Amino acid sequence: MKLRVLGVLSVLVVALVLLVSNVILSSAGRELTAQLQISRVASLNRIAQLAYDAASEGETAVLKRDMDTYSGLYGEALVVRMQTQTLVSGSVDPQRADIRDALARASLNLSDTTLRPLSPFGTEAQVISRSFGSASQVLGAVVMDVNVDAAREKLRLRWLSTGAAATLLAIVLLLTAGRVTGWVLRPVQRLGMAVRELKETGHSSKVPEAGPPELRELSRSFTEMATTLGELIDSQRQLIADTSHHLRNPIGALRLRVDLLQLELKDARARAAGDGVLAELERVEEILDSVLKLAVAEHRAYEDSLGTKNVEGAAAIDTHVDPSVVLGEEVERAQPAALAAGCILHLVTPEDQGRELKCNRIELAQMIGELLNNAIKYAPGAVITAALRIAPGNTIIEITDAGPGLSTAQLANATTRFWRAEQHSKIRGTGMGMTIVEKLATANAARLNLRPNEPHGLRASLTFVIPPGPEETEHRS
Repeated sequence: MKLRVLGVLSVLVVALVLLVSNVILSSAGRELTAQLQISRVASLNRIAQLAYDAASEGETAVLKRDMDTYSGLYGEALVVRMQTQTLVSGSVDPQRADIRDALARASLNLSDTTLRPLSPFGTEAQVISRSFGSASQVLGAVVMDVNVDAAREKLRLRWLSTGAAATLLAIVLLLTAGRVTGWVLRPVQRLGMAVRELKETGHSSKVPEAGPPELRELSRSFTEMATTLGELIDSQRQLIADTSHHLRNPIGALRLRVDLLQLELKDARARAAGDGVLAELERVEEILDSVLKLAVAEHRAYEDSLGTKNVEGAAAIDTHVDPSVVLGEEVERAQPAALAAGCILHLVTPEDQGRELKCNRIELAQMIGELLNNAIKYAPGAVITAALRIAPGNTIIEITDAGPGLSTAQLANATTRFWRAEQHSKIRGTGMGMTIVEKLATANAARLNLRPNEPHGLRASLTFVIPPGPEETEHRS
């Protein structure tokens, strides 16, 4: 944004400087032309008067002497044509086209004493002319070959000084525009960063109050809003966690009472009703357990986004976790449930198992366990494959099943809280398993990907990006 604004301001500054410079240079050219014209017309009139006197008296010696003196002093040629003779001073050819034309016009009593505007890099000669004589008769004409080199040199110096001043002015204006643009846009950029931080983490650091008064007020208002919103999010998250935690004791007591009540029930119909109550109670326990896990996972993801580790309530990141070992342990732990569901569980690991992950071991096991339990629950009797793949730059843990799978639209909602597919509505579950896995993956710098498995089923993968080691970095460089 700053570059775009500076680009527009730069164009305006350059246009303004060029406009001012053009006005100044045009004025300088007209001024020097006017000065030169006034001086040369005065000299031309004096020579014309001398020529008139010489034509009247028939004596040209004085005229010729003054012409030679003028030409020697100013380096400009003069041509005087009288009825009987033509006098020339300086190095000029009277038959030169412009001299001949000027003499012809002056002989017709058409004087031309106007100089064309000077240009700093021109080379063309300029002449002025006038006739002399009485009111009823033209006795002759005077033509002056004006030397404009000195005036052009002055004009070039004016151009050079004006160009240097214009360049300096443009630099000063551009630097000023850069400072002003930064002063105005820096608070806007900070606000943009704070908005992104608030969107990703639910919290935002204090935005410095800088820039114009309006932006300072906006920064102050945003900081107050972000602080209030962050406190509300924290309160909400803490309320969910506390509620889930503190409901465990009364639900546990209620379960004990239901168990005792079932011992007293003798009628089959009453026992069936008691079993229904117990099943619903177990569902409530499962939902509370999932909510608590989700609250912990969201807290971990939030702490990871802030870059804070080992704070109260946040799990520590292990620097050396062998994913093949954790995957093997979770597959072994899930074998009984898989056998009970009629599933065939395969473990596939690469021969080279030396790569380690930087993540929390307990949370990695929880993510793998959730994915395995999800596959066993929703793909009974299917073949389930738990694979570890090591590729350049990343490590992938993938759980694949050959069950019914999910449609493309359903995959987009699979990580939404409490969401469940219609075809799975009769299967016991809370709809928060994938949400928990996604939050834990984010907290451990990983990514959860869900996509269809061919020809049918679901393919869930956890991708851990591995930064290049010293040897790989040296090899790339």
